[in-house]
Amino acid sequence: MMIERIRQHSHELLETIRGFRRHLHMHPELSYEEFETSKFVQNQLKEWGIPFETGFADTGIVALIKGDLPGDRVVALRGDMDALPILEANDVPYKSTKPGVMHACGHDVHTSCLLGAARILQLEKGNFGGTIKLVFQPAEERLPGGASLMIRDGALENPKPHFMIGQHVMPLIPAGKIGIREGKYMASADEIDIWVRGKGGHGAMPHLNVDPIVIASHLIVAAQQLVSRFGNPSIPSVLSFGKIEGKGVYNVIPDEVFIQGTFRTMNEDWRAEAHAKLTQLFVGMAQSMGGSCEIKINRGYPFLVNDEALTRRLRKNAVDYLGEENVIDLDIWMAAEDFAYYSQAMPSCFYRLGTRNEARGITSSVHTPTFDVDEDALPIGMGLMAYNAISELMG
Repeated sequence: MMIERIRQHSHELLETIRGFRRHLHMHPELSYEEFETSKFVQNQLKEWGIPFETGFADTGIVALIKGDLPGDRVVALRGDMDALPILEANDVPYKSTKPGVMHACGHDVHTSCLLGAARILQLEKGNFGGTIKLVFQPAEERLPGGASLMIRDGALENPKPHFMIGQHVMPLIPAGKIGIREGKYMASADEIDIWVRGKGGHGAMPHLNVDPIVIASHLIVAAQQLVSRFGNPSIPSVLSFGKIEGKGVYNVIPDEVFIQGTFRTMNEDWRAEAHAKLTQLFVGMAQSMGGSCEIKINRGYPFLVNDEALTRRLRKNAVDYLGEENVIDLDIWMAAEDFAYYSQAMPSCFYRLGTRNEARGITSSVHTPTFDVDEDALPIGMGLMAYNAISELMG
């Protein structure tokens, strides 16, 4: 039976894939710098005799596995490769050897599991028809996002996939389980830079100044009200400000305040409208208070939508592979992922691989210095992805 064979392959490959994951974890590379990681992936593909092409988004790789049986369907599987600028705090044998760079988002797991899936699919190619495209993608963590560049460089052409499937570690879900959701799942994400300018001076003589601190305070509060009053309550929206910097002191009003924030939603029309309204509000309110405002909105990733029909099929696959009790239905999540570019280009599904183990203290969130994964998730990560690909080719 296909499931049993894939489970057996995953079990036999565990130590190899664990070794891959630990090697990548020890040698992380930042977005757009994944040169050694790319070489590592290429070497494994060469060793297994899996053909591939390079030159996508500089370090990206696209490999093809063609089944021996008749079939013309094409399914793509994606794994991202980049790390984050975080100093690792874990005391483990596979700790990052690069100070200030760490696989704190699990991309070492994604790359390793995609390699494992590739090996399984190669071993099983006598049992399916069609083509599986393996997309090893750089730079998920930084705009404009490696996915957009992979698409730009033709990674989804020749042949064009009918479906795209991706997975991501989730430390909120116990190892042994996966999480999945139909329809809109993750938000768009835009970065906002704001410069509020006034006229600085002595804090004891505010009437002689134009206080950018006060203006900035009003802008932040008013922006929250703009989103809550103009945005349709049925459309998820988040506006958060993470930085406000005014370089005065106790009794010195500065000339300028710098603010950074993020706007996230799940509707492109409202996204564009919100950009325009925020710009109008900030510029107009600053002027009405005697100052000025410059705003720059860096348009980030679009929202991520899981094709409903494909996701239902993959959910059934997960139930067959893991059991109903190990498949969790997820809520929407206002984080962002550049897999969204694929989901806007073709029917796609992006699901979550549980990696939590409270008994072993593996509970830290992604993007933290103590993030780690329960490596017992690796067989599921590679096996379920391989099973999903074959099921879609044979469906």
